[in-house]
Amino acid sequence: MEDIYYIIGTAYAGKSTMVKLLAEKYDGIACGENYHDKLVDERLDKDKFPCLCYTRDLQDWREFIRRTPEEYASWIEGVTKECEILELQILEELKKQGRRIFVDTNISIETLKKISDIDHVLVMLSDQMISVNRFFERPDREKQFLYQLLMQEPDPDAAMANFREMLMRVNSKEVYDKFLYSGFRVLLRDDSRTVEETLKIAEEMLRIKI
Repeated sequence: MEDIYYIIGTAYAGKSTMVKLLAEKYDGIACGENYHDKLVDERLDKDKFPCLCYTRDLQDWREFIRRTPEEYASWIEGVTKECEILELQILEELKKQGRRIFVDTNISIETLKKISDIDHVLVMLSDQMISVNRFFERPDREKQFLYQLLMQEPDPDAAMANFREMLMRVNSKEVYDKFLYSGFRVLLRDDSRTVEETLKIAEEMLRIKI
């Protein structure tokens, strides 16, 4: 997979933005956040992919927001592992097009070290609390739907506190440090830096050749 460039890291670090801009500049293919979703349809086997099929088959989304932080963290871990399987399938097909591929990926650090050159992986990180404090700021339909559900709970403040704890579990220092000390090049979020400046740094770190 020598023509594939992977960007991993935490939320709100700019991964999808970089994938989009790099694909545009180098006439490549952009695989943005959750690009595996196209395979999560009624054909996906819930016995093989129980975590991905959980939301597909969910009848009452109040169940989703009422989980414990431990249950949520366990589900996220399972989703990540299942996403890796689907993403690798998608990338195998896409690479047949003979174009560079830029990926905002769920593929694990361990797997990337096996399938990719170190120069083709970039870690992008943001402050750990950004994902917690700004989760509902984005106008994503899914996030706003969850926000409305939380506000409709018998005790909205308690429901929101529980959901924030869920987010903190999956954005812990342990998760952050695993990315930070992965051995791949790391680009930290800096709000004083322009998008263009960030793009240039990302290009240099990924050693993209014209």
